[in-house]
Amino acid sequence: MRYFTETLADVLAYMRQYKSRTFMTMFGIIWGTMTVILLLSMGVGVKKQLSKSMHGIGEGIGIVWLGETSIPFEGYGRGRGIRMTDDDIEIARRQIPDIKRISPEFSKWGTPIRVGDKMNKPNITGIIPEYGPMRNIWPEHGGRWLNELDLKHRRRVVFLGNRLRDFLFGENENVIGRYVYIGEMPFQVIGVMRHKIQDSSYNQRDRDRAFIPSTTFQSVFGYRYVSNFVYQIKNPKLAESVQQQLYKVYGKVFKFDPNDEETLHIWDTNEFDKFILYFMLGFNGFMGVIGVITLMVGGIGLANIMYVVVQERTREIGIRRATGAKQQSIMKNFIIETFIIIGASAAVGFGLAVIILAIVQSFPVQEYIGQPELNVNVALITIFIISVIGFAAGYFPARRASRLVVVECLRY
Repeated sequence: MRYFTETLADVLAYMRQYKSRTFMTMFGIIWGTMTVILLLSMGVGVKKQLSKSMHGIGEGIGIVWLGETSIPFEGYGRGRGIRMTDDDIEIARRQIPDIKRISPEFSKWGTPIRVGDKMNKPNITGIIPEYGPMRNIWPEHGGRWLNELDLKHRRRVVFLGNRLRDFLFGENENVIGRYVYIGEMPFQVIGVMRHKIQDSSYNQRDRDRAFIPSTTFQSVFGYRYVSNFVYQIKNPKLAESVQQQLYKVYGKVFKFDPNDEETLHIWDTNEFDKFILYFMLGFNGFMGVIGVITLMVGGIGLANIMYVVVQERTREIGIRRATGAKQQSIMKNFIIETFIIIGASAAVGFGLAVIILAIVQSFPVQEYIGQPELNVNVALITIFIISVIGFAAGYFPARRASRLVVVECLRY
């Protein structure tokens, strides 16, 4: 401890003696540290925002539309349409254990929804209660989502998208218990969707849709066959396996070739996660390289300064060697000095980065670039990079200092 304290005192004295040189050396490390932290923190924010936006449609879900056969199978020709009822959807639930939730979806366009003189023609969707949690559809405070009793009793209740509510009733109006007309039939509003970010959709953004129980939908509009169905799997890694099982299960039921991909058109949103993974690997890699290069420039500056320090202290090194100091002791002394300088600079860089991140977070930019976040991984990566560069910047000058010839040092 005493050795470290004395070394620290020597470094501080040297820094006071050469203020300009010290400032320029530290500035490079400070700037590099700050750059690495800010760029990696921005990458964390972008990744979370991208994931949040893409998962607005739901997490781990697949949407299946029904097609027609394109391969003859067991005496049946091609071009045969596949149509399913809501009972057929339950077959997948029973036979594919990796499916966590599943819901039929009935869809209709063109029917007006009106309140007074306000009228819109959104997508009207008939579903079961499981649909909401799958699709990340949650009610605002005071309202509720569809339940089993709504389904059982075929209640005329409707859950509105938040923007559809704003259009029909007014922005942020409390509409729970009020009525809208769907066609000529009154429906009671039971809930309004909580605002969510949704970059991906099918049919229409959820904020503009109206959701009613599937049994009510069938009674009102006379639909028998589903428009599509939505399922959620327990483990995203099983996405491809579940797709294959869907073709096999329904291939047996509807007599089509399990290899005929035209029968079921599956949109697997788990591909979002793959895209995010590879995109962010490239994005963070690019950001990290920029930050590391900036920090390396500071490290090179520090190494150059340490070479100058070695030359200026050549006589001192000779005296220490002549009085019994070993090469390892000389090396350790200069490496410690380097780490003291780089540690102080990195601490300042960390502090400035935290301040800048706090300022950025106060601006309303989260919806576009996310919220930059200094997490444990970013801190550990930065510390590792600084340590490697600091050791490299100190090792080579220290190695040179330890190998100086004692006689030549004393003559210097």
